[in-house]
Amino acid sequence: MHENLNYYKAEELYNIKLHGRMDPDSKLIALLSNNQGIEMNITGTELWLDIEADFSFMEPWAAIELNNVLISRFMVNKGKHDICLFRGISSGRTMRVKFYRELQAMTEDPDSRILIKGLWTDGLFMAPPYYDHKLEFIGDSITSGEGTYGAKSDEDWTSYCMSYSKTYANLTCKALNAECRVISQGGWGIYSGWDNDRRHIISKYYEKQCGLAAGEENKKYGSDKDHDFASFIPDAIIVNLGTNDASGFNQPPFIDPDTKEVYKLRKNDDGTYLEEDCESIIQATVDFIKLIRKNNPTSHIVWLYGMLGYDLSLILSDAVKRYINETGDNNIKYLMLPSINKDTVGAREHPGYESHKIAAGILTDYLKSYFLQS
Repeated sequence: MHENLNYYKAEELYNIKLHGRMDPDSKLIALLSNNQGIEMNITGTELWLDIEADFSFMEPWAAIELNNVLISRFMVNKGKHDICLFRGISSGRTMRVKFYRELQAMTEDPDSRILIKGLWTDGLFMAPPYYDHKLEFIGDSITSGEGTYGAKSDEDWTSYCMSYSKTYANLTCKALNAECRVISQGGWGIYSGWDNDRRHIISKYYEKQCGLAAGEENKKYGSDKDHDFASFIPDAIIVNLGTNDASGFNQPPFIDPDTKEVYKLRKNDDGTYLEEDCESIIQATVDFIKLIRKNNPTSHIVWLYGMLGYDLSLILSDAVKRYINETGDNNIKYLMLPSINKDTVGAREHPGYESHKIAAGILTDYLKSYFLQS
């Protein structure tokens, strides 16, 4: 099948760009989270990947881009596979190729991973693609692209509805020719998860290489290692959190299975949010921004909110103001985005592709202006 092609082990590859936080010491390229992948400029008539995948209940999806255009996205089944990225290309032509994971890290599935073991080709690896900017995105199901694929009537929590390819993050990065890293988890928040589970906050895992990828097996590929922030210095860090914290006010109490503590974001009798709980969200937001800034002293921070309603808009804007007042750091922006409507909603009552295109346009325009001025 590959008799006329050369095989390169993952550790032998050269002139390739790795996307996402990855362990430089690993002999395999582990795709544990959304937009983790490889990209290259390569000659040759044919290119195949040698991969191995696993999962327990939620199969990972992957995508292929050729010359910066999405060509295919597909479910990756368990086991070893040869994946053809292209064939039949004219000899001497250089192809820009990207293969990446669509599905977010799965904290509830410790077996979820795609491993790139090597590749077959008859081509040469040219200088890797160049990017003008570096961006990092931190978020929840919106940033994980939940709802960007599938019918509006689809309600099941399935991995085919999630993507990186159609998110505002990817669209913004393509518009700005920016390299992108993503840390996102559906249902998680700043102070509380959607169901009042206070274990599910993104900040707890931000300083890890890929801490949202659970399980002992994934630790073998560096998921639990401390992230080297000097290895990737973002020009801007975009945070899109708060939607799930707002949900907690409308959900029943959560009982921690380990400590038996009861957690609940509360409302007053008139339906307004209890001031004490609003203060907790504000302080958690300020603390998270401080954590981001500690590790990224030069990056511009943009806090987004609004694609699934505006319940916490004043709380989050107050948090950003408090951070600025406490630290004197003005290198941060609070940016509102339009909420979904009947035309822009996607699957699972989440923002659809049209909503993400609108959000990407607003964010792109803002960042273009910021980069011109900075």
